[in-house]
Amino acid sequence: MPRLTHAIAAAAAALALTSAVAVPASASQLTASHPSPKYYLSLGDSLSVGVQPNAKGVDITTDQGYANQLYKVLKRADSALRLVKLGCPGETSETLNKGGICGYKGDERYSLTADKGSQLAAALAFLHSHPGQVPLITIDIGANDLNGCIALGVISKIVTCLTPVFAALQKNLATTLAALRPADPKATIVGMTYYDPELADWLTGTSGEEFAEASIVLASQFGELLTGVYKAAGAAVADVFTAFDTTDTKDIVTVPHIGKLPKDVALICRWTWECAPKPVGPNEHANIFGYGVIAGTFLATLRGIHFPV
Repeated sequence: MPRLTHAIAAAAAALALTSAVAVPASASQLTASHPSPKYYLSLGDSLSVGVQPNAKGVDITTDQGYANQLYKVLKRADSALRLVKLGCPGETSETLNKGGICGYKGDERYSLTADKGSQLAAALAFLHSHPGQVPLITIDIGANDLNGCIALGVISKIVTCLTPVFAALQKNLATTLAALRPADPKATIVGMTYYDPELADWLTGTSGEEFAEASIVLASQFGELLTGVYKAAGAAVADVFTAFDTTDTKDIVTVPHIGKLPKDVALICRWTWECAPKPVGPNEHANIFGYGVIAGTFLATLRGIHFPV
């Protein structure tokens, strides 16, 4: 992987991460050395809040996610930047817009339904209450939309199941972006594609190898869908699918305690908890190094569009 990716991952392992900085005690402190705060707004599912399993295999939120690691780098360029994480574990493209999983104080003025408390409503309320102060919004959403189909376990059934799911996801994400853009037209919005945790099925035998290889095609289509929606809305894309070398089935890599694996499978084992022994694994969430890869992918994307970093 690029040096940038490994540098972020290494820094994450060595340093304690923080998600906020001290609030000035008074307006008189807002001097040249204490500029007005700016905000990096992180939206999405469990990846956006850094979920990882603990020693008992229970998913918990951490300060090691990609948003925290990306923020640590961005803050070096802008000391006034603060991180606001609104992500929700288990969030789908539909619940992000309408609510139903995580609790938010919400604001009915920005809700798409009669109910309060959606992540989108909370994001819009924040943007409207901090005009011009949010230079960056990142989003990861859509993976949980696919879970019901993936659980079918048979590629032919999964493909059939995903057709209407992809259509709904495309519509929901477009709705999200259409609401965010006018809320702060100057904010840079960056969405992401996903890695393919189903590659870990390779470890289960011949049928698992076939399933893992077939999953690459579906993961690629998923990434293309997300990329298309983000770009159509004028957002940039952090291509995590490519950063995880998801299509590299030819190169062989040795993973300690597991053995020789195709590179794409090996990276899933190295950068997520999918190949970890029970009770910690299998778990599809990234570990600190995987989150570092994702953060590095966002950072490279921001530099590519000349975002000040």
